[in-house]
Amino acid sequence: MWRHTFQAAALATLLAAPVASETTRLQGLLTQNDARAWVAVGRLDTQEGGFCTGTLIAPDVVLTAAHCVYDLTTGKLLDTTTMRFRAGLTRGKVTAERPVAQIVAHPGFDPKTGFNAENVVNDVALLRLETAIPVEQVPPFVVHSGEIEKGPVSVVSYGKGRSDLLSRQKQCKVLERYDRLIAMDCDVTFGSSGAPVFTHLNGRGRVLSVVSGMGHHLGKKVSFGMELERVVTDLKRTLRANAPRPKAKVRRLGLAGNKAGTGAKFVKP
Repeated sequence: MWRHTFQAAALATLLAAPVASETTRLQGLLTQNDARAWVAVGRLDTQEGGFCTGTLIAPDVVLTAAHCVYDLTTGKLLDTTTMRFRAGLTRGKVTAERPVAQIVAHPGFDPKTGFNAENVVNDVALLRLETAIPVEQVPPFVVHSGEIEKGPVSVVSYGKGRSDLLSRQKQCKVLERYDRLIAMDCDVTFGSSGAPVFTHLNGRGRVLSVVSGMGHHLGKKVSFGMELERVVTDLKRTLRANAPRPKAKVRRLGLAGNKAGTGAKFVKP
């Protein structure tokens, strides 16, 4: 989780105007039944023991924060073999679990420059899972398109002290927007990086933003995210273009009654 106090003058007015809606407290979803509507949100684990939050936005695609997929000491992308997505993880039980096969982080994100406004608006990554999760098992969420208004949103996340428990803040607020940057009063902590921020204006929640980091402004705790529509569209295009080729399986057909014999080879993708 990025953490910083923004100093940029352009952000100095982010919290100037109050918003009328109420902010609720973060609550743990204590059972798999409680978490049922949110199982497309999962924990993204690395072999080193770190984790972030991610969201399934297609049967084989997870949305998270770009800084979650980098080794911030070297500035290099993590090895996909060290990462797993655990959908709906609740007290050790998962709805589905898959290894990660491909990582695409936004090229505008620079892991070496740290937490700043330019990095926050580009702090987005897509992960392709090794195999798709059936929609009937885990229905993916849709990324919001169109205007973003001030007002109520919600966040579902993991975090420090609740690492195996989905938690939901039913209502927090978009406080202000500035050049694709979104400031909110949502309750986030270490591990909440990559968590989805939902808008509920059109029925089932749509992913409005992704939690990038937290900071303080005018003595208040603030969480920061970004507009997603254009960024995710670009990343999906890159994900498709750079998709790993499917591994070929070889079947050997021998002569009838001679299973050990040689024959034609058929390659099945």
